Amino acid sequence: MRKWIIASVLAALVVTIGIAGLWSAETIERGGDGAANVISSGGTPVGGMWSSKQSENRFAKVFKAPFRAVRAVGNKLLGRNKDKEIVLLERINEKDARKFERSDVARVDKVSTSAPPPSEGIAQEHLVQGRGLLDREKINEAIAELSVAASLDPRLGEAHNLLGIAYDRKGLRQRARESYERALRATPNNVQILNNLGYSLYLDGNYRAAVKRLKHAVKLAPNDQRTLNNLALAQSRLGKYDDAFKTFERAGGELNARLNTAAMLERAGRDTEAIKHYEDARRLEPNSATALRRLADLYARVGRHDEAEAAGRAVLVMPRGEVVAGKGAPKQEPQ
Repeated sequence: MRKWIIASVLAALVVTIGIAGLWSAETIERGGDGAANVISSGGTPVGGMWSSKQSENRFAKVFKAPFRAVRAVGNKLLGRNKDKEIVLLERINEKDARKFERSDVARVDKVSTSAPPPSEGIAQEHLVQGRGLLDREKINEAIAELSVAASLDPRLGEAHNLLGIAYDRKGLRQRARESYERALRATPNNVQILNNLGYSLYLDGNYRAAVKRLKHAVKLAPNDQRTLNNLALAQSRLGKYDDAFKTFERAGGELNARLNTAAMLERAGRDTEAIKHYEDARRLEPNSATALRRLADLYARVGRHDEAEAAGRAVLVMPRGEVVAGKGAPKQEPQ
């Protein structure tokens, strides 16, 4: 009897922690810029280009969250040293970043006084280690390794680029910007770095500078969907919705452009203009559940109640499966 009670309590504990882990994973995944999240939820690629794991199945991350949560609680209860277990992401601040940089420079100075200058191969080794740590979301450790790589070989543009990404993940926008600019000095006209710098500036609220960098990237790679979508986001933030629509259209076709522009207008409180774009989207694709749902809400919000009821009924009788991409729209591959 006692064993049964203990087993029941443990099972309840695991379920509770699992639910909390799922909620936590969902919250983390939806962090960052709200507008970018709205756009990306419809399948539009946005954000930085950085990792071989960037297109990892999001469900897999969420599914693994309860087990990570249970393991973390178990380690804490058992008093295990976290250095011997999976290290949870820790917050890094400016002081920590300066510590990384000072230790790396000191290491280079020490090598230069006691041995020949380090070869590029050693820098590459630290770059590979840093990239792997970044892929595994061990951001602090990645920053340490990538700082060493960049110090050993300042011309290693990829190390500076990945450092910028790591700093962006920690919200240290100024340090990210400095790293991206060093990367561009090492490898000018690199589309990936220009995109990352532009999106970082966008996240920092510097929309005009973001547009400038992203336009440069688009000029070099006119058909890159991610860069085009990032540019459209920045144009929207500047209130240039006509330009944003044209850029979204270049990236994913007219239907996606209508839906994305409408979403941006709706977020800005410009409901009447958003309705027009959603109506145009529905004319292009009558089975667009996104357009119908948003029209039902917006019609009700502006007092067009009959149309709101009609849109709501249309959603209920739609065939299963939502149409989100227009006919002829290019397929969106993960970066």
